[in-house]
Amino acid sequence: MTGEIAAGATGQATGIATGEARAHHETVIEIRDLVKRFGDAVVHDHVNLDVYRGEVLSIVGGSGSGKTVLLRQIVGLERPTSGSIHVFGEELAKLRPAQLQALRNRWGLQFQRGALFSALSVIDNIALPLRELRALPDNLICRVSLLKLQLVGLSARDADKMPSDLSGGMIKRVALARALALEPELVFLDEPTAGLDPMASDAYVGLIRDLRRELNLTVVMVTHDLDTLVALSDRVAVLADHKVLAAAPIPEVIKVDHPFIREYFLGERAQRALQAMRPASGPAIGDA
Repeated sequence: MTGEIAAGATGQATGIATGEARAHHETVIEIRDLVKRFGDAVVHDHVNLDVYRGEVLSIVGGSGSGKTVLLRQIVGLERPTSGSIHVFGEELAKLRPAQLQALRNRWGLQFQRGALFSALSVIDNIALPLRELRALPDNLICRVSLLKLQLVGLSARDADKMPSDLSGGMIKRVALARALALEPELVFLDEPTAGLDPMASDAYVGLIRDLRRELNLTVVMVTHDLDTLVALSDRVAVLADHKVLAAAPIPEVIKVDHPFIREYFLGERAQRALQAMRPASGPAIGDA
């Protein structure tokens, strides 16, 4: 099969509806005709993409394809050149600052390197969004922050540590706890397992999988790691040639005839990762 798979296609891996049932699935993010330029350089050229409530959508693409730029536009840190982005039904470009901040309180964002404040302790990093909200007394903020710390698999003994005392895996977990501080419905993860060794990466993937299920999260994830992609994704959106080539479950994406998709999904390393999706008695994914 050649050509594009519709950006609204949905997956099956963890209960995302397909076919006619998709009409009953709530759209959390809607991107239409998105264009992004920096001077004469075109990053996105009429990108269209939907994200559905309860799914994990992973965004992949080659270096310079605009994955992180797309993520920054979705969370309002970059403005599109043209086109529209709706999150929870609200068009970001039309919101006043206070309205945009209220919307941001409904999602959490984990940056690639954690982006912890080096002068703040672990507990104060986690507490920061709650303190900025100014809705709870400080003693309750501390209790909530400790609960978030434990939610990501760390203990109260880690609360007073400084970021410089943490391993890479612990930094990721503290950053995730901070992203979850305001009980978000939607979580954005930028390269969540980058820089982790295989054991730490597997443990972190397991944590995200468990939290997604327990907290009923919608997750948008930028990643280049195939193991993470296969383990967590309901659908994968492939960015190449300034567009979304496909947004579908992996078995559908790899049917698209495009050089990046062939290289990324059908190479030797990719085939090893994709064995995790192989039925017990069926052919390997990608086999003719």
